[in-house]
Amino acid sequence: MSDQPAESATYHLRAATPEDAAVIAHHRAAMFYDMGFVSRAEAEQIAAAATPQLAARLAAGEYLGRLTENAGQVVAGGGMILRSLLPRPGALSGGEEAYILNVYTEPPHRGRGVARMVMRALLASCEERGVARVLLHASDAGRPLYESLNFVATNEMRLHQATPV
Repeated sequence: MSDQPAESATYHLRAATPEDAAVIAHHRAAMFYDMGFVSRAEAEQIAAAATPQLAARLAAGEYLGRLTENAGQVVAGGGMILRSLLPRPGALSGGEEAYILNVYTEPPHRGRGVARMVMRALLASCEERGVARVLLHASDAGRPLYESLNFVATNEMRLHQATPV
């Protein structure tokens, strides 16, 4: 599989800014809708709630995003949140861990390597920073991409607490 999309000349990758919060929130909500987790109305609520939080996190450097544009429109993106790790076996200095999220490609642009461009850019940022570990949650549709980038299933467990109002 190629590292670049077949139509790489038509796609431009760039860093996300606080002004991109609404499109990132749209991608986040559309991702949940596409996976069948929420209705359209719930997706709209997620996008509305996420927009100001993403704008604040982007401005503070707490959310690092990459977006892909085609003909001046954002058609894909993804981001990561970094956190410090405590010392552990094999890494006494601790280091940073990246959680990748909001990886989404608009339907007309799928299958062209656009998500791979976004993921490679995020992973390159991790490598530049010396990030010790990279995590993500994969949808069924995204799993083949992540596996091709050497991600492996882990022993993670989850507990859902009541959602605060």
